[in-house]
Amino acid sequence: MSSNARKWGNHAAVAPISREPAPLPGTRADALAPLQTFVATLTALVDRQPDEPTIVAEGRAALAALIADDTWLPEEYTRPDPARYTQYRLYVDPQARFSVVSFVWGPGQSTPVHDHTVWGLIGMLRGAEDSLPFARAGDGQLVSAGDPVRLSPGTVEAVSPSLGDIHQVRNAFDDRVSISIHVYGADIGRVERAVYLPDGTRRSFISGYANPDSPNLVAR
Repeated sequence: MSSNARKWGNHAAVAPISREPAPLPGTRADALAPLQTFVATLTALVDRQPDEPTIVAEGRAALAALIADDTWLPEEYTRPDPARYTQYRLYVDPQARFSVVSFVWGPGQSTPVHDHTVWGLIGMLRGAEDSLPFARAGDGQLVSAGDPVRLSPGTVEAVSPSLGDIHQVRNAFDDRVSISIHVYGADIGRVERAVYLPDGTRRSFISGYANPDSPNLVAR
């Protein structure tokens, strides 16, 4: 890990967490059935060790089914932070092959320009967000690589180093909370990634989670 690795935002510092899933006490299993189904589908998918296009295609369909219902996400994973966006850990595969998180955006909140280093799927659950893609120019500086992509409820976007991995995201609304469900091809809260300054300077960070000690929401 580089010496300039740091936290981004108000996420808790990364600490060892149990890889074994456990149900959240007091959560009704039937309410979490959509998430349970999604986790089972993704587990079966990564068990096959498919190539990235297959993961993206099949994972996109599974995530679209999950976000078609916005009633399953417990209220405690929908709470915004007044200062910055919040990333809640919902599920991490015991082998860290994928993770599922909820991103909660307060009114008008945005990220720095950042990358992911692994494949990712972003599904809009409530509200909307705008994703502005970036690419490196010949001189190494980052430049916008197209118009912002609007994600509305039910929309699923894919990112990866091969598809386009660098973007800046903001809540599309200045007067309401937006929530998206993200799936990544690693335990994303423990992955060293980077934010980028306007001149292209790269600064490492590890995001962690707002709830690093919480058990997985669903059991395998």
